[in-house]
Amino acid sequence: MVHEGNFVNGAWLVVLAGMFDAMDGFMARLTNSTSEFGMELDSVSDVVSFAVAPGFFLYNFAFHELGIIGILLSALAPLFGAIRLARFNVESKVKEINYFRGLPTPAFAVMISAFYLTFRNRLDWFSGFENGVISILIPVVILLSFLMVSTIPFDKIPKFDRESIKKYKNRLILLGVYFVIIVLLQDIGLMIVFTFFILKGLALGAYIFWKQAFTDDPDPLEDNTI
Repeated sequence: MVHEGNFVNGAWLVVLAGMFDAMDGFMARLTNSTSEFGMELDSVSDVVSFAVAPGFFLYNFAFHELGIIGILLSALAPLFGAIRLARFNVESKVKEINYFRGLPTPAFAVMISAFYLTFRNRLDWFSGFENGVISILIPVVILLSFLMVSTIPFDKIPKFDRESIKKYKNRLILLGVYFVIIVLLQDIGLMIVFTFFILKGLALGAYIFWKQAFTDDPDPLEDNTI
């Protein structure tokens, strides 16, 4: 589909995959029905949907114009995405935490799709740059790829039991706001929501760095309910 130039449908299918991934995680937490086999199978699906597919999308949309450099840039998504998912599987067997360490692969993929859907009819906005939209995509892809393998905390959908709802009510309210914005604004809503999601993680990461560097608090996220 993307190879034939149907980028709009390809981008929305990635968004749809992200929605199903969130629903899958929600149901697993709700019914407490996780298994090691299911976790590994989910990771394989995630690599294809949120790492390989975005890389293929980026190459066909823009990076094919850069030759070997474009291939290397497009490879960042599957490479860093696979590393991110492998680390997640290892860490989840040791201790369950209430946040994601590193940008989740679905967030990376949806952000790339949202960027295309938002600006596909506004590419003239980037005409002032030497390589047009590619000049913006390069730093965006590099930044998001490194965020996937970083240790910066990003919001995780909590369990829907009484204790979690009470503890993470602010996070659940924010998820509701995200949903409303996406429904009302669609592609632009996706761009707004996931940009805010990423910036919130970066701000929290900066706060943690400051706390650990200048205070005696070894783990500022231990009681985090945001």
